[in-house]
Amino acid sequence: MAGADGGLRCPWALSTPDYVAYHDTEWGRPVHGDDALYERLCLEAFQSGLSWLTILRRREGFRKAFSSFEIAKVAAFDESDAERLLADEGIIRNRAKIAATLANAKVLAGWEPGELDALIWSHAPEPGRAPRSIADVPAVTAESTALSKDLKKAGIRFVGPTTAYALMQACGLVNDHLAACVSRETAAPPRA
Repeated sequence: MAGADGGLRCPWALSTPDYVAYHDTEWGRPVHGDDALYERLCLEAFQSGLSWLTILRRREGFRKAFSSFEIAKVAAFDESDAERLLADEGIIRNRAKIAATLANAKVLAGWEPGELDALIWSHAPEPGRAPRSIADVPAVTAESTALSKDLKKAGIRFVGPTTAYALMQACGLVNDHLAACVSRETAAPPRA
């Protein structure tokens, strides 16, 4: 669909300026670094069952509440921090999702630097054909199922195959911008 500037975009991106900005500058572009990937993993988990727009509009609140998603800092959170988070109106106050975010940080704090990045990116599939419509974009793939399984095996919580696929899309492991989308060529460059 054509946006206000005339450029064709994925249809989901045109409903609000927030989505247009996210779509055009972030979604589908490669993300590396353990803290950056931990943030995306947490936000995708919080999004489960909600609109991504809800998460996007609270992103700065999440960053403030969770110490910019620095794994070492969040791993040091205690029960008083969990209670503080449950009262924080700047985030989604879901007890299970908050508990998973804190538990995941504690697990990841014991990993070697770059280990989360390497694990996630090891599941990037070979680039495929560009989807022509939203109907061509899957919700789950064999790779997202394997990523979910490996993360769960390592002790990471709240990361099912659908959440794992959303993470793969958001972080550029796959390029699900539609074939005619203005962002297709600038997102997730093909790997050698």
